[in-house]
Amino acid sequence: MPTTTASAVCTTVGNNILLRLTSGERDVKLKALRELKNQIIGNRTKKLSFLKLGAVPAVAGILSDAVSAVDVADNDENDRIVKDIIVQSAAVLGSFACGFEAGVRAVLDAGADILIQRGCLVEEMPLLKSYMEVVDAGARSLKMIYQSKMAPKYDFLQEENMEFLLSLLNNESENVSGLGASIISHSCKTSLEQKLLFDAGVLKRLTSLLGGSLIQRDASLESIATIFKNNPEVVSQFVGPDTGRTLSCIIEIVKDRFARTRLLASLCLIVIRNASPCYLQDVGIKTKLINNLLELLDDPGRVGDEASFAFSSLIAEKEDMQKLAFEVNGVDKLYNHLQKGSLHPRRFEGILLALADMCSKLECCRSRCLSLQVLKLVVDALAHDSSDVRSAACMCLRSVSRSIKFIQNLSAGSFMNETIVIPLVRLLDDTSTAVQVAALGAISNIVVDFTTRRSTFIRLGGVKLLVQLSKSMDSTIRLNALRALRNLIFLAEDKCKEEIFMELTASLLASLICDPEPSVQEQALALVRNLVDGRINSVEYIFAEDGIILDAVGRQLRIASKAEIEIQGMYVLGNVATGKESHKEAVMDQLLLRAENKAQSCIIKFLQSNDSRLRTAAVWAVLNLTCSSSPGSSGRLVKLHDAGIVSHVKNMVNDPCLDVKLRVKTALEQFNSFDDSLILCIFSPAASNNKASTSCLQFLTVRAVGELSHVVDPSSKEEESIANYFRFSMKKNKKKKSTRTVKFCFDVPADSL
Repeated sequence: MPTTTASAVCTTVGNNILLRLTSGERDVKLKALRELKNQIIGNRTKKLSFLKLGAVPAVAGILSDAVSAVDVADNDENDRIVKDIIVQSAAVLGSFACGFEAGVRAVLDAGADILIQRGCLVEEMPLLKSYMEVVDAGARSLKMIYQSKMAPKYDFLQEENMEFLLSLLNNESENVSGLGASIISHSCKTSLEQKLLFDAGVLKRLTSLLGGSLIQRDASLESIATIFKNNPEVVSQFVGPDTGRTLSCIIEIVKDRFARTRLLASLCLIVIRNASPCYLQDVGIKTKLINNLLELLDDPGRVGDEASFAFSSLIAEKEDMQKLAFEVNGVDKLYNHLQKGSLHPRRFEGILLALADMCSKLECCRSRCLSLQVLKLVVDALAHDSSDVRSAACMCLRSVSRSIKFIQNLSAGSFMNETIVIPLVRLLDDTSTAVQVAALGAISNIVVDFTTRRSTFIRLGGVKLLVQLSKSMDSTIRLNALRALRNLIFLAEDKCKEEIFMELTASLLASLICDPEPSVQEQALALVRNLVDGRINSVEYIFAEDGIILDAVGRQLRIASKAEIEIQGMYVLGNVATGKESHKEAVMDQLLLRAENKAQSCIIKFLQSNDSRLRTAAVWAVLNLTCSSSPGSSGRLVKLHDAGIVSHVKNMVNDPCLDVKLRVKTALEQFNSFDDSLILCIFSPAASNNKASTSCLQFLTVRAVGELSHVVDPSSKEEESIANYFRFSMKKNKKKKSTRTVKFCFDVPADSL
């Protein structure tokens, strides 16, 4: 005898229900709707089965017919059935949308959201008690729809929409006012929308709902947080003397007996503090928030899953909050949850991210993590089925790897290099972009300045993968791949640099320096800066393939508008200027070359920059070019003087930045060591008027013990006669005599050359 499968039975039942939904008798339709609702509530499998059978369009059609047939003034039995059909249709559609994205899509495709709003929330209905059931059913269904990211965005800019929203919030029904709050939480995304809602008095109405039912309180807290998020202007206007009572009310709600309410109140306070750090500075309140969120981790449901994310938003980038969290054993409590095993992926991800934020700044947190052997659990999580968990594990590893203890243990071999490096290298080829980026972040920390880990990383093919990712179409991946390569090459040995450069090639580096994304350009220049740092043979890399990299650096310096790019570019040239004479001259060519339509060279612009980092980098380049031990330095100093660079450096002697001031002082001492502070140009009257005239440079070395005080026009071009026209104020220096190079520029007729 043949058996009947469960799916076949389900299909048979579904077809039977759908058949009755098409009945001409309203009683039959009503019973079919109730049966359908009972079948799908809380059952994703049955929801999917009925979706495939076309249940949503069928129910939407029934709702449309019922809305058209309803007569508000008629209270007979037939009208009651129509109202019941509207209620059940709305309930069915809401059930399909509840926590089921495919259901939300089907409901929206059928236009059911508009039907529910038009059929259940028309202005006349709330005035009639007999229709409150219809209104509540419609509100509940729309709330379920607006809980999804797929729901349509509500346009607050339309005046009639704002009026409708206010009517929802002012409604006595908790479901209707809750719907209004849900619309705000879903649709309010911009600062303009936040300001519009605030100006319309929405916040005042929401705060009044804090004293209402549990549904109203929770919906209100969520909406208030949405309006405050990243908007210090709205926060400052709200959290003032007149509304201090409301803030105190939210603080008090943090102690509510319902876990979800405590979480929402905490989130509201976190949003206020993140938007305006000047508020909620009381240590007691901050400690209460931290303890509350750590306690909520014990909740077995969704609240426990989300508590760690709220905790992260509270302490992220805030050293004072991380310290407070450490003092209440935050690391230990997070670790206790982590070691329970079999965690829901969402909860697992949140705890890893919370640990990553706790260890982002404080060594005490990192050290505690290592003492608890958290790292073993984190490394295991790198192979988790969930991409979100793998990404969070990489972020946690990145933070922990900043620890001095971690570095000491790795260098001593206490941790197996391959235990960490192998899974990270594998993740570079992950199908998730987010995981790749997070893995690159962890690798950037781990490969810095450790020969053993570098060799392991290179042997496992890590460099090839990084170079491959630097060619990615995704600029975020290119950026992070270059950052990892930059750290990998930092203070690396010659052999390591050679292997990396062979994979990269000069042409690829040049193209990355000219990448469309400024952030990628910056990292590419930083990579080259590390590449050419060190021995002279390292400088040679920039001249590979006919100097294609150096040309790219110079070109970016002349056209860049971002200070970070200019800083890295100047340090590249500064490093190259530590090389041979030919290297220094190549740098001079790049620095003195003017961009199109520019009246001055780029280095003068950098010396005048408002960014002290850029001024420092520019002075360093000048220092390296004029190093007294280099035979060609005096000639380069002359060129720098002629370009106006020396005078700019001299004018920086009282720079407000101490680092710049010290570099300038060194530069001036270096200039004086050449005894070349006297550089004089003499032009005949024809020189300034006759562009066709040719200048001939001659140099005369004069033994003198003083400074040039006066010059008169020479009547003769003989060197001996010229010397007689200089009168030196004899400032005696008994300790040493100086040799000064005096430069003369004569205007010589073309026919005499």
